[in-house]
Amino acid sequence: MKNILLTSAGFENKVIQDKFMELVGKAPSRIKALFITTAAVEVDAIMVLPKCLEELLNCGILKENIVVYDMHKLISIQELKMYDVVYVCGGETSYLVDRINEIGFKKVIYEYVNSGGIYIGVSAGSVAACGKYEFGLNFIQNAITVHCNKGSNNGVVSNLDDIYLTNNQAILITDTKAVIFD
Repeated sequence: MKNILLTSAGFENKVIQDKFMELVGKAPSRIKALFITTAAVEVDAIMVLPKCLEELLNCGILKENIVVYDMHKLISIQELKMYDVVYVCGGETSYLVDRINEIGFKKVIYEYVNSGGIYIGVSAGSVAACGKYEFGLNFIQNAITVHCNKGSNNGVVSNLDDIYLTNNQAILITDTKAVIFD
């Protein structure tokens, strides 16, 4: 079952954190996370990385169960399947999409997600997962804009309209639907 959680600002909203924990469905101390920092190339994004890491730690995930991956070489599907969640941080979306394509990560992440692995996008990690970039992941065909003052209405996404997410909203994408919530 496909489980993709796209956020503007990670787990700032406890409801989003709770949804993440529900999706994983195991004791926090047993969760293994791959923490992707690739998009954080500018100072502002680099400064947010500790906050993103802290979100996972605040869920109860053990620090030793979180591995940083910066997409300098391709991870195999066998390696990737060792993780319950792939958490993709924010920053420069076009750089992230370029790296995904340069190393061939798209095929591996598709297989991972389609075999039950959980993808969490934060800011650029969410935008790279939508239809905004021709060579992005396209888990959802809609274009997503993050960090908006006014977000799209909560509920099932039923067309290809652009989606606007506030820092308190997320989109849950499963095999059958995409739902905006906060």
